[in-house]
Amino acid sequence: MGSPVRAVSSPCIGVCALDAEGLCRGCWRTGNEIGSWMRMSESERRGLMKQVLPGRARQAASFAERLAGRDRLQQALLPLTRVPAGPGWNRSELEDLLPPGPPVEAAVLAGLVPRAQGTQVLLTRRTEALRNHGGQVGFPGGRMEKRDRNPLAAALRESNEEIALPSQQVLALGYLDPFITISGFRVTPVVAVVDPDFVPRPEPGEVAEVFEVPLDYLMDPANLRHVDVEHRGRVRHVLEYTWPGQRIWGATAAILYNLRRRLEHVR
Repeated sequence: MGSPVRAVSSPCIGVCALDAEGLCRGCWRTGNEIGSWMRMSESERRGLMKQVLPGRARQAASFAERLAGRDRLQQALLPLTRVPAGPGWNRSELEDLLPPGPPVEAAVLAGLVPRAQGTQVLLTRRTEALRNHGGQVGFPGGRMEKRDRNPLAAALRESNEEIALPSQQVLALGYLDPFITISGFRVTPVVAVVDPDFVPRPEPGEVAEVFEVPLDYLMDPANLRHVDVEHRGRVRHVLEYTWPGQRIWGATAAILYNLRRRLEHVR
């Protein structure tokens, strides 16, 4: 009988790119540490993960330290080291309305911006000409491509393409539960801290506007409405926030609702 296979602790989250300091922007290890990881003892690996890497992350992304309630938020999220599975927490509601075939995998970046007046949520309004969800408010993101190792990589790539968000100005915190859209996308949201010094540069072919809404407003149950919408001869119940000049509804409102529910379960 063979020896049991032992799991190897790893901080890898699938974002593998060295910065100017020689640190991986995903796990904060040096190239040498990555190369020698399998030769280390388990105690050495755990020591780096608990005592060294968090300090490097704080130093490299110091803007994230300004996010109020970060520890509570971190507890509410699913870990970046394990991509969430499942068909989507709302799939049963759409079972007879989804297009045939498997869903298209997609990812979005729910960016939180720490500002003096409170945490803001970074949102975009898509151009009217887009084939899918044109003119709607949403998070930066889109369908996953073959080159994307996981939803985090896809969300970061799409955010860079859509609003020119560089990886140096974002720190991912964790995943929310996957959500299925009526158009057949299975969306995995990534919650991240965005540097307040970031200046968006919208891609004109995709993004008409970038704006922010206070997180406190979006987390207040009193500001979320249930709206009846007719689709294919059937009434559906969708979620909606009203914000001056914007309609935040559908998948985006549902993702924010999922964040609120997860935060409510953290004591």
